[in-house]
Amino acid sequence: MFRAEAEAASESARRDVQGRQLHELVQVLKNCRSDFWLDRLDGIEAADIRTVDDLQQLPFTTKADLRDNYPWGMLAVPRSLTVRAHASSGTSGRPTIVAYTSRDVTLFAEVVARSLVCAGARSEDVLHVAYGYGLFTGGLGLHYGGEKLGATVIPASGGNTELQLQLLTDLRADGLAATPSFAMLLAERAAHQGLTGLNVRYLVCGAEPWSEGFRGKLEAAWTELAGHPVIARDIYGLSEVIGPGVAMECAESPGSLHVFDDHFLPEILDPETDKRVPDGQRGELVLTTVTKEALPVVRYRTGDVTALQRGTCACGRTHPRIARIEGRTDDMLIVRGVNVFPREIETVLLEAEELNGAYAIVVDRRETMVSLDIHAEVAGTVPPEGLADHLRHRLTSRLRVTPRVTLHPEDTLPRTAVGKVKRVYERLDDTDPLGLPRSD
Repeated sequence: MFRAEAEAASESARRDVQGRQLHELVQVLKNCRSDFWLDRLDGIEAADIRTVDDLQQLPFTTKADLRDNYPWGMLAVPRSLTVRAHASSGTSGRPTIVAYTSRDVTLFAEVVARSLVCAGARSEDVLHVAYGYGLFTGGLGLHYGGEKLGATVIPASGGNTELQLQLLTDLRADGLAATPSFAMLLAERAAHQGLTGLNVRYLVCGAEPWSEGFRGKLEAAWTELAGHPVIARDIYGLSEVIGPGVAMECAESPGSLHVFDDHFLPEILDPETDKRVPDGQRGELVLTTVTKEALPVVRYRTGDVTALQRGTCACGRTHPRIARIEGRTDDMLIVRGVNVFPREIETVLLEAEELNGAYAIVVDRRETMVSLDIHAEVAGTVPPEGLADHLRHRLTSRLRVTPRVTLHPEDTLPRTAVGKVKRVYERLDDTDPLGLPRSD
């Protein structure tokens, strides 16, 4: 562990600290100069907020709040005390701006360093960071976390796969931090070049939804390249909360992510009723930052669907854990009146060993009745006979909607070398959103 006294603390000790932190947070927000916080917390007294159970007395915050108070309206400190700002993409040309004090930057590095250790990183490692640098929090977040750990960090950023592979090979990187889609793209290009004997032991992947099936293919591809087992672990975060490092899968127990709840308090709510659901039941993840200075959030609605579980993990950490994100409340597709999550489609596709993991979902809106087209690549040049029909039946059974399934030779579908992969497209006219050649 990177910070054992926090990561292995007893539940009672953790609750005592969290109660104090939450009380102090409300005091700070009540006394800051932000009109937003003065209005949002009107009628709430800090003296009444003493334990984590009192969270339910507090109002929610949302991404819309950040946009409505663009750029600095939600700051809890004078803007002059901030040392950095990041942004996530927004609608109508207005991004979501988040700011950090010097202490926030240190906190950011701390939770990412914890995350790296969860994945098996060590201070003597070479860490290759292939997340994008700049306004996106991924690149700088993993960079500062790697340096906090004591690793040698290679700030490769995204794109330029040839240079990436040269650096991974020549500098003998132990860890690769990248989106899962870009990690797979690098593996594909490395295999095409005949590269072997890479030093990589672990992949730290986030910023995109990815399934257990994709993990299996990703680990198999990198294990083949390295000649030894390579693990891929999920890192979770969002810029509005801090960036990557809110939660992390450990090497010992993949499938759930440790939430660093000495900094981020998790709740799981029924998105319909806003009531907490029992541990183990799916709902919307809501987070409260209790140690951030510049731009704390209270009961922030992430829109991510997951479930909470408690108890000591096999790795010894005692943080509550969230299941890997199953989808978002706002990325659900409605096809002929049926709710469809893209993750469900990926789960079915990646159960097929004949596929290589590249796929695209096209929602065809050219007719009154919306239809669903699924495109996937096979691991080779010729799709096996009957596979498209088999996948269509499997998808119909799971989704309760019958999609069209088209299989393609490898390297046919668009790839993403920079930023987050795009999986879902809309078709509104005869222009193919995937840019594929006409088959007629």
